[in-house]
Amino acid sequence: MNLPKVVADLVQAQDNFDSIAYANCFAESAVVFDEGKTHNGRKEIENWIERANKEYQSTMKPLAYSETDQTLKAEIAGNFPGSPLILTYHYEFKDGLIQSLKITG
Repeated sequence: MNLPKVVADLVQAQDNFDSIAYANCFAESAVVFDEGKTHNGRKEIENWIERANKEYQSTMKPLAYSETDQTLKAEIAGNFPGSPLILTYHYEFKDGLIQSLKITG
């Protein structure tokens, strides 16, 4: 699967539970929408993924990427009810980084 570099980096950071590397995939002013919550800016995104990593220990297995729709379907497995789940990651990019990410079921 041919993923944009920043998306491949994000998957690797997630699988390594590296919240700093994960947050560095985002623009400074990026926004993440997940589980009904909004996380604004790189530092808030880093704090959000750090908490999620500790609680859920989730890994990502990319299943399909659409360059046209800028979406990634991935199997997410971890320490949570219903694991594994297939989620869709909706991206907007700016200057090679993620400007916006919305995660849906």
